[in-house]
Amino acid sequence: MAAQATLHCLTGCAIGEVLGMVIGTAFGWGNVPTTILAIVLAFFFGYSLTLRGVLRAGVDFRTAFRVALAADTLSIAVMELIDNGVIVLWPDAMDAQLADLLFWGSLAISLALAFFVTTPVNKWMIGRGKGHAVVHGYHH
Repeated sequence: MAAQATLHCLTGCAIGEVLGMVIGTAFGWGNVPTTILAIVLAFFFGYSLTLRGVLRAGVDFRTAFRVALAADTLSIAVMELIDNGVIVLWPDAMDAQLADLLFWGSLAISLALAFFVTTPVNKWMIGRGKGHAVVHGYHH
């Protein structure tokens, strides 16, 4: 269940991260605004995926939004910390362009590492009835 929750989180984060990095890099933005955009979009898409599922269960938007915040905030935050930390620490990754293998390779590896670090966080939360354990209550 923790791996599935983390994969769900990774999907939203990856969509946001990749989109943010591509937009910022394509427009020639600096590292800070590009990273901020990527993080904002990662949270947006991460929450959106959870919202979609909870809203489908017939829950009102306010409740669904609270469920998404409770379920995903820590998971997305850890994933973003690891993902962006790897990119920042990887030599020359912050300066790589869209056509560079380094851009895509460092992004893929950073997301994979974020998955492995975040899975135990989700397991811990689910074991305490928090995180995606709350979301699963709305799917049944």
